[in-house]
Amino acid sequence: MGITKSKWAHRSALLVGLALASAAPAQATSYVTIETTTYEWVEESVGNGSDHVAPANASAAIDSFGPFNVVDAGRVELVGSIESDTPRQFAALLRAYPSIRQIDMIECPGTGDDDANLKLARMVRAAGIATHVPAGGSVRSGGVELFLAGAKRSADPKAEFAVHSWQDEDGMQAGDYAMSDPVHQGYLSFYREMGMDASKAKAFYALTNSAPFENALYLKPRDIAAYIALN
Repeated sequence: MGITKSKWAHRSALLVGLALASAAPAQATSYVTIETTTYEWVEESVGNGSDHVAPANASAAIDSFGPFNVVDAGRVELVGSIESDTPRQFAALLRAYPSIRQIDMIECPGTGDDDANLKLARMVRAAGIATHVPAGGSVRSGGVELFLAGAKRSADPKAEFAVHSWQDEDGMQAGDYAMSDPVHQGYLSFYREMGMDASKAKAFYALTNSAPFENALYLKPRDIAAYIALN
């Protein structure tokens, strides 16, 4: 089953109250007010890095590997989405610059290949590389899983995150499957692997799927920190 967490572009924002099921027994419900943002589908091309338009907060690159722009011997900036060939590009990056220790996530609109995204995330963790979202940085959709993979994770208070449900090739979304279905276990296992305990992994997964595939839920760094430590 192919699962997609797609690329989204910022459109508009509003404030709503969202009822989320807690990790406690089924009858217990907690109410949290979270800022939400509506997103619309956009098409983006991903090549060797040269076709990305650098945001205003991006640095000048000395080299590029897909969406990864090398800014010095120890740091790269991520500008672009994660695609099927991104793990290969990242492996080439590490061969060329083995001293890389941090990824600054400047603009990550999501992923066109979720399997590749999780593979890349595990590569980042295995390499002991930190992830950071600077002021004005935007990490959305599957990019959030990549952020969680950092050996250390940090984000400026003015950074933004956005999550939404995955959708498979049949148009089915996470909520269309019973929680006992094995389709959910890949994400729950990934969150546990990245450092969440079982209850927080389940709660965070519910949060990501509380927005339908066509929309997105906007989060601040403090919202992410409720589930996993930010250093």
